[in-house]
Amino acid sequence: MGPDDTEADPRRRQIRYAASGPEGLVGAEGRTVIADAVVAKIAGLAAREIDGVHDLGGGTARAVGALRDRIPGARVNHAQGVAVEVGEKQAAIDIGIVAEFGVALHELAGAIRRNVIEAVERMTGLEVTEVDITVFDVVLEGEDVRTAPDLRIQ
Repeated sequence: MGPDDTEADPRRRQIRYAASGPEGLVGAEGRTVIADAVVAKIAGLAAREIDGVHDLGGGTARAVGALRDRIPGARVNHAQGVAVEVGEKQAAIDIGIVAEFGVALHELAGAIRRNVIEAVERMTGLEVTEVDITVFDVVLEGEDVRTAPDLRIQ
């Protein structure tokens, strides 16, 4: 097997692709388009992985999520609370969170930012130019923000 024989060894093809980075999205072999919804879902999942994140989204997004949770078989919206702008090589991400009380918010935001950037760049090859985070609420232990008075259905 020669150094350019990537067809015989799928791992070599995968390594070549992974090393190609953002320029691998547009090249002589074709163009790859990654939808905003895909980047938003990756970012939402990565943000939720961080300890201290109770939920994503502001009041309205969480209220809609609470309604959806009551529907049997409804799919979870992993992109809730996440807005993205995706270009050919770059992405900018806005995330709204509800944090757990007692967590250092600036440290939480930094951890979310690092995890989101790593996940999106690794999975898409896009360069993440910024991750803006808005803390909408802080939840006390045992408090359920989905049933807070401002979110209850009357």
